[in-house]
Amino acid sequence: MSVKNLVYKVPGISLDINRLKESYKEIIKKKKFDNGNGSVAHIDSIALNKIPGIKNSTKGKYSWGLYWTKPDSSGREVARADFINEDKFTEFLPEFENTYFKYAYDLISRRYVLGRTRILRKGPRSTLSWHKDPEPRLHIPIITNPGCRFVIEDRSFHLPADGSVWVVNAEKYHNFFNGGEEERIHLVSTLPNTKVFVDRKYTYEQFWDRWRN
Repeated sequence: MSVKNLVYKVPGISLDINRLKESYKEIIKKKKFDNGNGSVAHIDSIALNKIPGIKNSTKGKYSWGLYWTKPDSSGREVARADFINEDKFTEFLPEFENTYFKYAYDLISRRYVLGRTRILRKGPRSTLSWHKDPEPRLHIPIITNPGCRFVIEDRSFHLPADGSVWVVNAEKYHNFFNGGEEERIHLVSTLPNTKVFVDRKYTYEQFWDRWRN
C-alpha cells in the first residue's frame, strides 16, 4: 500500500512550532488533563471544543469514541466505547480563545471540517492497542522524540514537531507508541466521515483513493 494512503502531509499549511509549545505550556499551568475515566491507559487529553449546550462533552466518555480492536488470540474484531457524533463539536472553548491554538483551529478549519479537537498527551515508554477508528485523524506534533512512531498496518512513521499538519488514515489498523523517556504532545482533530472538504467536494474515501497506486 502506498505511504500516501496512510499518512499525508497537508500542503500549504505551516504553524509556528515555538508558539504552539509556548501556548501549550501556558494552558497546562491552568488546565488538567482528562483520562476519560481511565478507559484508555497511558494517554489523556485536554479538549479544545465541545458540543454547544453540553458542558460535559469535553471529558469522560467524550474523551474516547468508538473504535475496533482485536484483543486476543482469536483475532476476532470487537467494538470498544461509544459512538460519538463528531459533527456536533462546533464550539471552540472560550477559555482558549486567546491562545495560539485558536489561530491554528481557525486556519485548519478553512480547509477541513473538524470534529473533536484535543491536546493529547502520550506517556513515555507506552503504546496504544492495535485498533482502527471510524474516521481519519489530523495530527500536529508539538513535543515528540525519535522513539515516537505510528504503526499503520505494516508501515512505521515518525511525525516531526516542526509545525507541519498531517492527516493519518486511522481507519486502517494502527497503534502509536512512545518509546522515548518524555511525554509526547500532539494537537489532534477527528475528520468526520460524514463531511467533505470545505473547498473541494471530496469525501474522505475519495481523498485516500486519489493516492492509491
